Amino acid sequence: MLTSVPPTAPSTVPATPAGPAPAARLDVAADLLALLHDTATEPRTDPQLEALTLAVAADLPVLLWGEPGIGKTAALTQLAASLDLPLTTVIASVHEPSDFSGLPVVGDDPAVQGVPMAPPDWAVRLVRAGRGLLFLDELSTAPPAVQAALLRLVLERRVGALRLPAGIRIVAAANPRSSAADGWELSPPLANRFVHLQWTHDHEVVVRGLGGTWPEASLPRLDPERLSGAVTFARRAVCGFLGARAALVHRLPNNEARRGGPWPSPRSWEMALRLIAFATAAGTSREVLSMLVRGTVGDGPGLELLASMDRMDLPDPETLLADPAAADLPQRGDLRQAVLDGVVEAIRKRPEKSRWDAAWTLLVRALETGAPDLVVVPATTLATLRQADWDVPASIERLAGVASLSRQADNAAARVAATTGGGR
Repeated sequence: MLTSVPPTAPSTVPATPAGPAPAARLDVAADLLALLHDTATEPRTDPQLEALTLAVAADLPVLLWGEPGIGKTAALTQLAASLDLPLTTVIASVHEPSDFSGLPVVGDDPAVQGVPMAPPDWAVRLVRAGRGLLFLDELSTAPPAVQAALLRLVLERRVGALRLPAGIRIVAAANPRSSAADGWELSPPLANRFVHLQWTHDHEVVVRGLGGTWPEASLPRLDPERLSGAVTFARRAVCGFLGARAALVHRLPNNEARRGGPWPSPRSWEMALRLIAFATAAGTSREVLSMLVRGTVGDGPGLELLASMDRMDLPDPETLLADPAAADLPQRGDLRQAVLDGVVEAIRKRPEKSRWDAAWTLLVRALETGAPDLVVVPATTLATLRQADWDVPASIERLAGVASLSRQADNAAARVAATTGGGR
């Protein structure tokens, strides 16, 4: 029996319109990606970027510390592009120690020729280029054996039997152990070879950068006429400070985490001296200099050194006592206080009537040109140095009101404190 076959219903699926081939679509996608990567730079004050470029100019290895995704790698890529340096990125955590110390290659007669250590291909490319930026990424996830192999690379610029040329700069990046993938603390010998910079994001920089404009990274402009003076100043600053603080010449921290950061040693003090010389020759701001010094010898020793540098150019107390009426005193309160205390100490060491009178004239000068409260303590101390046969100078009357007001303020503060305590 024959069955009838129903007619085939017409297809309702529309035909695919003709269009560009998949390869052509990828070309269009590439054009869009190119537009997204097409960014510009602009001069902008960025202390951490300025500190990085100055350390790079000083040919010191730099280690950028920051949380993941903060933009450390992007900053290095932009820095290399701005300085027109080829960038070579090496992920330290995925390499073996032999990748930095060199692979042994047995020749025809090892007993005569020895066994040379062959360098990796990235090191050979750097030597051929003669210049470039070597970026050691993920340093805090490198195991101790790899960190040990990196010691010679960072300090001596040697990879196996190959020596990197002077035109190579080294910058590394690391995440804190708490946020690193299977992270390790940096070994003290490796940490002591770097200038440590804390890398943070600036909201305005990020927003403007996503809009297509990032800060311009440029090397510092060194004044040729200031080079010799900068070296003299840096040596005087560091040597003078360590002469008075001998215990800070070498101090290995007890805490394991702090050993993986900046700490004072003869090597790191030499790095600090070099950075001070470069910062002085470039006229760098104090904020940038503070970041560099503290990133080399640690926060405590670094801040002490900076405070010592502030006092280096203070006027000599004997010079001030020779002509107190025309004395030029510092405007900054802490420096002015240090000068006045130095003058009083000079009187204590060599008490003479003429010098004592000159000190009172100097205090009057300080009262007329600065904050009155800075004069109270030196005046009180100077008064105790008076000898029995010394007449009270007329200038002391100018200071009597200041001391009286200070006592009244102290008494009022004491009464308020007593009242508050009684209320409790």
